[in-house]
This record gives sequence, structure tokens and C-alpha cells, in this order.
Amino acid sequence: MFSKILIANRGEIALRVIRAAREMGIGSVAVHSTADADAMHVRMADESVCIGPPASADSYLNFPAIIAACEVTGAEAIHPGYGFLSENANFVQIVEDHDLTFIGPTAEHIRVMGDKITAKDTMKKLGVPCVPGSEGGVPDLETARTLSAEMGYPVIIKATAGGGGRGMKVATSEADIAHAFQTARSEAKAAFGNDEVYIEKYLQKPRHIEIQVFGDGRGRAVHLGERDCSLQRRHQKVFEEAPGPAISAEERARIGKICADAVARINYTGAGTIEFLYEDGEFYFIEMNTRLQVEHPVTEAIFGVDLVREQIRVAAGLPMSFEQDDLQINGHAIEVRINAETFPGFAPRPGKISAFHAPGGLGVRMDSALYDGYSIPPYYDSLIAKLIVHGRDRAEAIARLNRALGELIVDGIETTVPLFHALLQEPDIHSGQYNIHWLERWLAEME
Repeated sequence: MFSKILIANRGEIALRVIRAAREMGIGSVAVHSTADADAMHVRMADESVCIGPPASADSYLNFPAIIAACEVTGAEAIHPGYGFLSENANFVQIVEDHDLTFIGPTAEHIRVMGDKITAKDTMKKLGVPCVPGSEGGVPDLETARTLSAEMGYPVIIKATAGGGGRGMKVATSEADIAHAFQTARSEAKAAFGNDEVYIEKYLQKPRHIEIQVFGDGRGRAVHLGERDCSLQRRHQKVFEEAPGPAISAEERARIGKICADAVARINYTGAGTIEFLYEDGEFYFIEMNTRLQVEHPVTEAIFGVDLVREQIRVAAGLPMSFEQDDLQINGHAIEVRINAETFPGFAPRPGKISAFHAPGGLGVRMDSALYDGYSIPPYYDSLIAKLIVHGRDRAEAIARLNRALGELIVDGIETTVPLFHALLQEPDIHSGQYNIHWLERWLAEME
């Protein structure tokens, strides 16, 4: 087992890893920018190293500074959290070249799954169901017209190297295809430096369902059920739950086995998430995230496992501490992402926290790096907290979420807490009758 690990991240996810390491008797090293000198993850780690100025490119994305921090502190492994360098294959390769351990999958698996076309082709070969679409990149507008006509409208054009909703455009008819194709390519070029796009059939009322998988890198893998992440704004998740309210036990077992078998066959290491669109009883693969997800706590809640602990164990060469038959769902869990943003405008609002009180009680977990007097820097993502609740069933989880939101105090800045108070007044939320378009339509009606 490692004696010391470095966390190449910040905020609540850095705290999450530090806590797991401390329970395992492992020393922790926090890295930070000058803007994060007073951050909670810096205060809680056993050691800390400043790696650069506020801009991410000069600090949290600075390969040499992070490797140097390992060398000066004697850290043997790096946990990337999510975001930043968590899915950067070049960084993983550099980590390995310096005889350090990356707590996550191999560089090759990250490369394969990071390219949407290669990932889809790989998953098809592994028996994972995929959305009908082009076999590869679409080189020109005429090819786009032909493929779209064959598939039938509506279609969606996506950047091969895309993510976060950028480089994605929907064409509802032939009259839309030229503008959608050209706009998607332009956005892809600007955002990713790669203007290659592909085309898929656009599903009308799908849910966003993701399967949590975990592999030991030696041909053994399990699945930990699904999460429903359908409540999204601009392709960004805001409300996640497990198990999914629309998925039956039979569907869960079927798609879960397909996913576990797929990652076992490629000797996948650590945590990963296979994401699907789900409509009319069918699952359609869209992408695989080769990292820990923001919403991993809801899976931990219903299965009673520590996914970060498991990541560290497997990276150290130990076997997984559970088998598929050990993983039984217990109750229901919901996570809401709280951002330092206005509502309903969703404009970023960093600033100083004048008062902070986290809710508590049975079945309530608050993952946050906030504290009284903390000044949220303006340089990073606006996510400031994740509120997770667990109940015996979905109704109890919703009631617990409502109660916990009422206890939460974050003064001094605006947050998206009012969004969740409003959502919990909606019958569709209580019944689970929503899809990936529901939230944006509901927000549009508020304007």
C-alpha cells in the first residue's frame, strides 16, 4: 500500500480523497494555486505545495509542477479527482514515466474512450448497444445530408473530441442540416482544436442513465447499478439519483452485466462510468467517463461502499474488496449540485462566505469545501457543494432532501439552492416522470 498520495485537484473532491486516504492510514499531499492558499483541502491535507498562480493552465494543469510536488514530498501516487487532469492520457503517461502510480485507468483506456468515435466503435465490438449513427467522422456537408436522410430526422451532430455540451447541434429537418453541421464544426474547432464531427439519431424523450463500473485491471469487473442524471441544464447535470426511477431490476441486471463484461474484457482499471440514453426500454451508449464522477456519492450510499478507497486499493495492486454478488441495493439516494450562481439567471457569483451551516441528521451527507469567511475564487468551476441524501425509498429520500435544503445556510453569496426548493414543488419530480429535456423546458416557462 502507498504511504503517501498527492491529490491533483481542489475543492470538495480533494477533501473527499484526503478523507479516504486518512481512514486508510495514508499520508496526503494537497497542491494548490496561489488563489487557493486558504482553501479547506490545503488546511486538511498532511502536506501542501503551491504549484502556480490562479489560472488553471499555470497550476492545476501544470504537469511539471505536479510531478515536482511528488518528488519533493515523496508521494508515490497521484489521485486526479474529476475534471482537470483526470482524463488526460498524456499526463498519465508522464506520471508512469516518472515511476509514479496514477490512481485511475491506463493512458490507453483514457485515449480510446476520450475519442467519441473510437469509444463507440470499441463498445460496439464489446456488445454494448449504441445509438444509430455514422461509422466515423463525417467529412463534409453532402455526406451529412445523405446520412441524416438515411437515419431519419431529427439527428444530432457532435464533436468527436467533445464534452460539456460543446460542439453539439440538433437538425430537425433537411433545412437545418447545413447550419447545424457548420456550427458544430466551428464550435468543435474553437473548443477542442479539432473540427471533426459525427452524426447520431436524435432521440426525442430519452433519460440519461449511467452505469457505474469498477475493474481490477486483471480481467475482473463489476457494476454498481445505475444513476439517473436526466435533470440537466445545457447538458450539465444538476440532480442525480440512484437507483433510476424508470429502470426495472431486470433491465438493471441486463445492462449492468453487459457493461461489466465489456470493461472486464479490456482489463479496465478502477472506476468508470458508461453513459446511455434510455428510451422505450432500450439503452444507447453515448460515452464512457474514465474517472470518478461528481455524482459517485449516490452510488456509495445505496451500496455502502467507498469508491475512492477502492480506487486506491486497486491502484496499489490489491484485489477489489467486493464481488458482484456482494453488491445489493439498499434504499434510494439523491444528489443535488449547488453552485455559486444566480437563479434563475445562472450567472457566476463568487464571493466571501459570511455564514455557512451544513445540514445533518440521518441519511444526510454534505460534500463541500466551504467554511465561514472563505472567499470563493472566480477562476474555477462554480460548484461549491454537493448535498446527498439517502432514504429507505425514493419518497423518504425526497422528504429528507427537502428537510436538508431547509437547514442549509450559505450566506454572503447567491447559490442555486432556490432551484431545488422550486423543483421539489413539481409533481413530475415526485413521480420521476422526466427526461433530459424536462428541466430546460421548465426553466424556459419561468422566463
